[in-house]
Amino acid sequence: MAHITIYSDYVCPFCYLAEQILEEVRRELPQLNITVHWKAFELRPYPTPTLRPEDEYLPRIWEQAVYPMARQLGVTIRLPSISPQPHTHLAFEGFQYAREQGKGEAYTLRMFEAFFKEDEDIGDIDILTRLAGGLGLDGAAYRQALEERRYREAHQQELESSYRLGIRAVPTFQIGGDLYQGVLPKEQLKKIIRASVTA
Repeated sequence: MAHITIYSDYVCPFCYLAEQILEEVRRELPQLNITVHWKAFELRPYPTPTLRPEDEYLPRIWEQAVYPMARQLGVTIRLPSISPQPHTHLAFEGFQYAREQGKGEAYTLRMFEAFFKEDEDIGDIDILTRLAGGLGLDGAAYRQALEERRYREAHQQELESSYRLGIRAVPTFQIGGDLYQGVLPKEQLKKIIRASVTA
């Protein structure tokens, strides 16, 4: 069995693309029984200002790096129009709830798809509740957990653990005790995972 921990932010397009590559690897190496643990890393924690798609930076990065990589991977993705981009602490607190219900991985994928494919504001509690309900989670319980900030401390502890590891950018993979930053090509990721299993 191979264990992978991924540190990511729901508003990071490279995290979503890395997830697509990882899914291909899992399909192609079923014998390794790869388990994935998602962990939060906020690129711009509240109250740090978030990015605006109408400014110069985001369109440039998307044209130069995100869209070419997505085309190469055959992934449909688009620069969301929400401005400014949402803070993700509430979505990540919701992840803590979803993980307790055994739906953490499905929740993570749903957040990525909602933001990068459906242009949903994943910082809005009404939208988050609707998305969680669509996964079969108890919408009322989920919403109450967010309104009461029940998972704020658990989320903060997860962030602090990532800081202690020295993580400063996402996506970052933790495989076999080593850290790998950025979107890893599929064959490189396969090689690293295989080596972690035989080590």
